Amino acid sequence: MAWSPQKVAFLACPEHALALAGPGAGKTHVALVKAQQLVASGSLKPGQKVLFLSFARPTVARILEKAAELISPQELKHVEINTYHGFAWSILRSHGYLLNTTRAITLLPPPEAAAHFADVGTDARDQEMLRLFEEEGRLHFDLFARLVAQLFQRSTRLAGIYCDTYPTIILDEFQDTNADEWAMIRQLGRCSRLIALGDPDQRIYEFRGADPRRLGEFVETFRPGSFDFAGENHRSNGTDITVFGNDLLTERNRGKDYTHVKIVRYGFRRNQSTHYRAKTEVLAALRRLHNEASTSVSVLVPSKAFMLQFSQYLSSEQDGLPALRHDVAMDAESPSLAANVIAVLLEGGPASVLASRLVAALHTHIRGRGGNKAPAQAEMDLAGAISTYMSTGKIRGKNRELVVKECQRIAGERAGLKLSGSPEEDWAAVRELIAASSAAHVARVAEDARFLRLLHRGSALRTALSGLWRTRGDYVGAEAALRDALLQEHFVAAQKEWRGLHVMTIHKAKGKEFDEVVIYEGTFSGRIVAANADAKRIAQSRLALRVAVTRAIRRATIVTPERDGCQFL
Repeated sequence: MAWSPQKVAFLACPEHALALAGPGAGKTHVALVKAQQLVASGSLKPGQKVLFLSFARPTVARILEKAAELISPQELKHVEINTYHGFAWSILRSHGYLLNTTRAITLLPPPEAAAHFADVGTDARDQEMLRLFEEEGRLHFDLFARLVAQLFQRSTRLAGIYCDTYPTIILDEFQDTNADEWAMIRQLGRCSRLIALGDPDQRIYEFRGADPRRLGEFVETFRPGSFDFAGENHRSNGTDITVFGNDLLTERNRGKDYTHVKIVRYGFRRNQSTHYRAKTEVLAALRRLHNEASTSVSVLVPSKAFMLQFSQYLSSEQDGLPALRHDVAMDAESPSLAANVIAVLLEGGPASVLASRLVAALHTHIRGRGGNKAPAQAEMDLAGAISTYMSTGKIRGKNRELVVKECQRIAGERAGLKLSGSPEEDWAAVRELIAASSAAHVARVAEDARFLRLLHRGSALRTALSGLWRTRGDYVGAEAALRDALLQEHFVAAQKEWRGLHVMTIHKAKGKEFDEVVIYEGTFSGRIVAANADAKRIAQSRLALRVAVTRAIRRATIVTPERDGCQFL
């Protein structure tokens, strides 16, 4: 990489620093070089490390890969790369007892949290999280940063220990920090040197507390050296992809042509799916990359529901197009809770007891499968009826009775199921029992479980299930094994190779890059700008589209309806 004067000055800055850079400008690259130079300088004391924090595990995995290219194995031992969550948990795991001395602290994983908070209003959510921690010792992930900030405020000695361990901290995607993360960072900045990397035009997480004032607050609090890598583009160099993304923000894109950016407008065709044109663009992208190794295509869509619709179409041979194998980036809640239902069945037991456990697991799945989004009222009504059945043994309504009867039938069939001892085969066999259910809410569990990717060779869950079978000849303990594997998955930055075809929401794509990107919005659902969106939501949608476009290395294609297409194009 050719070093611009701004990057040279950034590398030489001995104080707090703020580096602003657009997509693909190389801010992660130059920050890792700065970390390497700090290690090589010999200025670190024994036991000290440079800490590099980012938000998502896939982003951390990419940073780890880049670090391995730039930093020698010996030097890399003195650089710690982690998520904000992972770093905060490492502190709470050791010192959380200082905040709650009455109970042992246990984690409340996101899927279980989603089920617990399904009927807790937004205003009461914060209070309930604190109650769970203070009274039951159950720790919600959203409290991690806040509690660490409180620990450091109460104990300057503890804060000093961590600041001494990490004298320099690099903060990736700083514009996305919420108020609690900012509070934790301020405490660390009392003694550690902070290096913030950010781009105000990639701020698409206001729904989780990202604040447009955050970069200004950092400057006001720490008076850092400020550096701007504007105009640099190393990701999609030689294309107009970044230029188009930047022009989207100012509406200069209207009426202009850009190399390697294509806008496709599709209309209605009788007897043909509305997804047809988007799939043909995906096929075209795959053909362009066919003869090259380790290439990637990603379809980015505005919403999870629309993503699942298009995923089903990609998997079909409808309209004379071939089925396409692809990976779907699902939120953890619905597949994890569905997997818990399967784990309950794997454990087995007397049919009557198993039926009761199955009903309870299904109840949790119904409440929590939407993640942070509140379930529809019909779902909550069904969950309420099942809850009443669990306590009284009574349930009314034909469809609700069917759910209970199907759980009893499946529990009976599980008793006669002969398992092989192969976790993959046995998992699939139990899943088929559920998939064959005539109750829609039961069969949906099997569909959700398709998106769980925890049974690959060498995975923690597969290893644990194999161990149970070797030791006992059954899967008693499968539910606990699944829970442990999900927690491990949350904190481990898996080295995922983004090869082949992927489908995900635009927000899931942040921090990733692909050879080609197809951005697809629907005619009614799955809109880039939701109907009746206010000015703030429209502005956020514009930023999100810019993030989506700039994930592309070689080519970006935007597929939008011919009538009432995306208003930014």
